[in-house]
Amino acid sequence: MRVLLLNPRKPYSIGSLPRSARLGGKRTLCSPLSLITVAALLPPEWDLRLIDLDAEELTEADWQWAELVMISGIIVQRDGLLDLVRQSRERGKTVVVGGPYPTSLPEEVLAAGCDFLVRGEGENTIPLLLDALAQGKKSGVFENPSPVDMSTSPIPRFDLLNLDHYVAVIIQTSRGCVFDCEFCEVVTLYGNRPRYKSPEQVIAELDAIYATGRRGDVFICDDNFIAGKGHARSILRSLLNWNEDHGKPFSYWTQASVNLGQDLDLIDEMTAACFSTVFVGIETPDEDVLRRSRKMQNVRNPLVESLNNMRDNGLSVSGSFVIGFDGEKPDIVDRLAAFMEATHLPIFQMVVLQAPPRTKLWHRLRAEGRLLSESMTTDWIMMRPNFITDRPEIEILKDFARLWEHLYEPRRFLKRAYNYYLAMRPTRAAMAASAQLSTPMPQKDKPRHSLREVLRVIPGFARLCWSQGVRLPCRFQFWKQFIGMRIRNPSRLFKYVQTCGIGEDMFRIRDTIMRRIRELDKRDSPAE
Repeated sequence: MRVLLLNPRKPYSIGSLPRSARLGGKRTLCSPLSLITVAALLPPEWDLRLIDLDAEELTEADWQWAELVMISGIIVQRDGLLDLVRQSRERGKTVVVGGPYPTSLPEEVLAAGCDFLVRGEGENTIPLLLDALAQGKKSGVFENPSPVDMSTSPIPRFDLLNLDHYVAVIIQTSRGCVFDCEFCEVVTLYGNRPRYKSPEQVIAELDAIYATGRRGDVFICDDNFIAGKGHARSILRSLLNWNEDHGKPFSYWTQASVNLGQDLDLIDEMTAACFSTVFVGIETPDEDVLRRSRKMQNVRNPLVESLNNMRDNGLSVSGSFVIGFDGEKPDIVDRLAAFMEATHLPIFQMVVLQAPPRTKLWHRLRAEGRLLSESMTTDWIMMRPNFITDRPEIEILKDFARLWEHLYEPRRFLKRAYNYYLAMRPTRAAMAASAQLSTPMPQKDKPRHSLREVLRVIPGFARLCWSQGVRLPCRFQFWKQFIGMRIRNPSRLFKYVQTCGIGEDMFRIRDTIMRRIRELDKRDSPAE
């Protein structure tokens, strides 16, 4: 069987960051994980070809080669996924669709013409599909409500990807989250009892990535890496030895709840294991809104202190914020701007609230008669709510645009980035050298980069210097801060420059948002 596995293209957003990816010699931000996991569940004698449309082109020769087409996607990939289903049908291909989006909204995918729909987790549903294909069935919907035992999850087929296309290669050590935020779809999809891979499984996946020759960033995309701190520490202990034995080839990103900032020992264990970046759901500084949304972990743990603890102790934080909650006060713009001043967070995702399908928020709004669409917009730059908002929608959208205009103004962005990395402690290697220790500290924050990786970023650095150091009005600030970081905290210079590179995408998103809000305002203004 010749199987074509397709990852639909994502719309331009903070989830793809193509400009900053190109600065590092890459094509997009993160590798797909679901399809290479599915590939590992298919019969070994099948011939597989994977095309990630974020990183490469799909040709007619690929279509003609395939006997079976398998597509996976999240809701932001909806338009691309549905288009691929239609193209498959036009060419007479049997098409299988799965992933979080088809799991939440199967009706849309079935209406597009897919033959087989797989809902839920692949480890316990792909066998059902294979049985149906073996029996000669032509269509079907397969689901298994039982949570997957993660010890049964196979090593993903990393060999099907060109890993050099990606800023970070994704792996996963757990699924599910102990928290129950009203607007989050994690619990809807994976439950609130986390399930874990063993440290041995995680190391086997790193071995598989290492065997491809890939070096650089690895994103551990757990919904909350520290949901089970015992599990997290067991992974970290295994990573310590593996990193040392392999010359520290990887730097790790992950996602974690804000309570990490109150556990300095765990932060220290993470940086010792080469963790560099943590994505944290901050959402809003308004505690009343947090309580109403059931995000109590952000109420129990002081937000500014927690985020600054992570930064000061060697972890870069990328935050997410949401505007448009019920009960949100009109001064939200000023409050969020003040929050940024207190934390100096350079990189964050700011979105307008939507109700993801089947979440508690979705069900509540539906019961209140406020749900405008059971789906969500796939425009992740200028989102519009899919429900009747508490405040006027146009007011929320204008506040959203004001925040992007203010916080990602290039001078303000560069100032935050500079202050952020000045406040971060030096790397372990730098501290050891400064203390003139006779025996260097055994662990380092930062992995060793291969010559190939170093050479790959030189053209991108030159483009960054041209853009921010010559073309933009912030040119003098760029060079002053570059020199200042080189003098005052040189071991963090590389991370600081990477962050400046991400600004290239954030400036473009900012400009797009401002253009669209002007167009929206013009459309909604009464004709003279």
